Amino acid sequence: MELESLPLESLPDEVVAQIEVRDRWRRATAAGGLEFLVTDIGRWPLGKTVRVAFLDGNDQLHADIAQATKQITDACNLTLDFGQNGGGTFRRWSEDDTELAAEIRVSFDLPGFFSLVGTDSTDSVIGAGGGPVGGNPGQRSLNLGQFVSNRPTQWEGTVRHEFLHALGFHHSHQNMRGTCEGEFRWEDEVGYVPTQNQAGVFVADAHGRLPGIYTFLAGERNKWPRAKVDHNLRTVDAPDLVAGPFDTKSVMLYRFPSFFYKSTPSSCAPAGDGQNLSDGDKRGLDLLYPHARDGLADRQARAGAVLESLGAGPEGHPGANGGDLAEVYRSRVEELATAQAAGVS
Repeated sequence: MELESLPLESLPDEVVAQIEVRDRWRRATAAGGLEFLVTDIGRWPLGKTVRVAFLDGNDQLHADIAQATKQITDACNLTLDFGQNGGGTFRRWSEDDTELAAEIRVSFDLPGFFSLVGTDSTDSVIGAGGGPVGGNPGQRSLNLGQFVSNRPTQWEGTVRHEFLHALGFHHSHQNMRGTCEGEFRWEDEVGYVPTQNQAGVFVADAHGRLPGIYTFLAGERNKWPRAKVDHNLRTVDAPDLVAGPFDTKSVMLYRFPSFFYKSTPSSCAPAGDGQNLSDGDKRGLDLLYPHARDGLADRQARAGAVLESLGAGPEGHPGANGGDLAEVYRSRVEELATAQAAGVS
């Protein structure tokens, strides 16, 4: 049995490292306001108009992507503004920008698909050392590789998947309420002899024994070390994450090859079409960006706790324009605390 290579979405390693350092500091600093700082600060204010801009691609591609996101904005109290004018031209951004042209900065030129999660798209700490991806004006926050020349068959689902990341969603296979942690076949079958085809993909050995996920993803095209597999696939069991019921129809649930699972059919495998938002996706959007005022006072109380507890930022991670990182997050918390009331209809 020959296995095909599997390109998975993944942020650059240096960006992931910066996010992990930042999140450790947030958790250590937030004290009683932990949930607000790590969860609420990662979502956009209720009712906010989030601007989107494109680095490359033509107007027709931009129009198609804007249309594909309508399912998302129809389900929540948030607006995505693509800057379309009467002539059908959409907002653009440049790598030379010194001010943010948009909160979500889309490109099509890097390999693969990925997005920063929620307000990481404007977090100056992410990508502070330079590079093509980060939260600063001249950096990509969302990439749809090869859409210019070769869109995937189910490209609308890919667009919705990445834009849900941009609004604060994580992968469903990492949901602590799901079954994927126990269903994934992490290790090689007993006696497996590492065997690669000409393309460098780990395949079944001469006796038909299969590689496990760790071995398979160490080969082409991913070349992931064990720690990166854990970061991208292992269940996230953290008290500060908003996690709804595990939803097999969600567009946020990855479609893995059958050998990734211990059983067939697997309870971790997707049951949706991979294109359209599930009812669970829509409920999640309404949870993050509700139209009702319920819970607003609690969020504002948590914001107050955070403002009381914020201390100095992590060493080597200055805020915008070299300022104090704590001030960056203090300003963001204040913005959320005041803007949410105005944004609820």
